[in-house]
Amino acid sequence: MNLVLAIVAVVGVSMSGPLMAATAAPALAIAFWRNAMATGLLAPIALTRHRSAITGQDRHGWLLAFVAGAALAAHFACWVASLKLTSVAAATALVSMQVLFVIGIDALRGRRAAPAVVGGALLAVAGVAAISGVDLSLSTEALWGDALALAGGLFAAIYVIVGARVRETLSTTAYTFTCYGICSAILLVACLVAGVPLGGWSAQAWLMIVAVMVCAQLLGHSVINHLLAVMSPVVVSLMLLLEVPGAALLAAAFLGESLPWVTYGGIVLILAGLAVVTASSGRARRAETLVAD
Repeated sequence: MNLVLAIVAVVGVSMSGPLMAATAAPALAIAFWRNAMATGLLAPIALTRHRSAITGQDRHGWLLAFVAGAALAAHFACWVASLKLTSVAAATALVSMQVLFVIGIDALRGRRAAPAVVGGALLAVAGVAAISGVDLSLSTEALWGDALALAGGLFAAIYVIVGARVRETLSTTAYTFTCYGICSAILLVACLVAGVPLGGWSAQAWLMIVAVMVCAQLLGHSVINHLLAVMSPVVVSLMLLLEVPGAALLAAAFLGESLPWVTYGGIVLILAGLAVVTASSGRARRAETLVAD
């Protein structure tokens, strides 16, 4: 069942790029609306069936939920800004460093990853770099864009690490409602400060935003948040790297775009890295079980 959910999540987030690119609205505004709409859609269930769990959180629980929501908002803001300053290829490759940031943060917390996990992560990141065809520029503007893309990867890492912690005490619905609500509030402020319009678009644009919300937010991020209760942040972050080839494959299937052979090679590298990390994590869990017994 988890494998099926993982596939659904990857397909969902993979549709984010193509759908947002096809939407005639500012990317930051789309990021706000996808979170705000998801919050509104989840509200009836969250505020009835899960109200006591949400309101019953202690100060530490609320702090963690706020950090997760703020990290998600910062990820969106940095990623959108980076695309205006550097190439899409460079931004894609650099934001994929999320998995390495997860490993690094875990190490700082005293949870050092096994060499196989680090190797698998590097293999997967190499796959993303191969697909995106990294073309790093040394111009000041491009370097700022590269830095923002890296920051986007860091905030995404914080989002999944903190999310995994919050999911220990909150259900998927309660957590996603809280997290998306905080994220949308922060993005609303960002849009107002930056002067980004929040409306005035065609009916087709609004339909596309709804599609982004359903596919990328509900079927993508929400399923990912569900899996954080049963998968490590490293495995989830590696799984998210499949968004890059996933978006390319969807574009090829529905838009008739032809894919270079390097795309398929990159997919093999990502899957190989994911397999190595998953196998290593499984061995580690079995070892912990034997020690406990």
